[in-house]
Amino acid sequence: MLFEPYKYLRILGLWLLIVSMPTIGEKPRDKLAVGNFSSGSLNGWNTKEFKGQTQYQLIKLDGSQVLKAESNDAASGLFYGQRIDLQKTPVMNWRWRIENRLANIDEQTKSGDDFAARVYVVVSGGLIFWNTKAINYVWASTSAKDKTWPNPFAGDHALMVAVRSFTDKTGTWYTERRNVRADLKQLTGEDISYIDAVAIMTDTDNSQGKATAYYGDIYFTAE
Repeated sequence: MLFEPYKYLRILGLWLLIVSMPTIGEKPRDKLAVGNFSSGSLNGWNTKEFKGQTQYQLIKLDGSQVLKAESNDAASGLFYGQRIDLQKTPVMNWRWRIENRLANIDEQTKSGDDFAARVYVVVSGGLIFWNTKAINYVWASTSAKDKTWPNPFAGDHALMVAVRSFTDKTGTWYTERRNVRADLKQLTGEDISYIDAVAIMTDTDNSQGKATAYYGDIYFTAE
């Protein structure tokens, strides 16, 4: 099979960012914030552009500060490099909202690998970048809720989980809780104790579509 470096790095290109940036050490606490958007801060978040640029900005919506993402035939994400101990804080919490779905795509194919919203976690492979693993928690437009599948570009290195889908309302906030350690064990068969980054992305480059999404605070807890 022809190796497609751009498409592979679409999911795993974060590896380059992780190994080159200082990692913020985890502090022992019950709640570990990584995306403190409600405070009006994007400190620690870095941009990774794959094709074009999704526009990210902090705005006021429904009485609180949130991160707005607008993508028009573009794919770029925001990444936060932090080593998180899943033995202490395995549960990732966040809230999100989309304004529209992407129509007439098959998200399990390369031409349809676009999502109005995704939040994902990355386990760095260090200098052996092909050992990098990721779970993408996505708001699917056509795939069924709770469905999982390997990413069409990166295979089992990046596993997709449809947390929300076409059965969920647009223009509505949803709050999520995922036990990342349990998900990694179920999907990879490995008991992984640490992740190295959290990322968000709203991308529409494969389908050449448009999408608007909002992300609330992202944090980890023990339960």
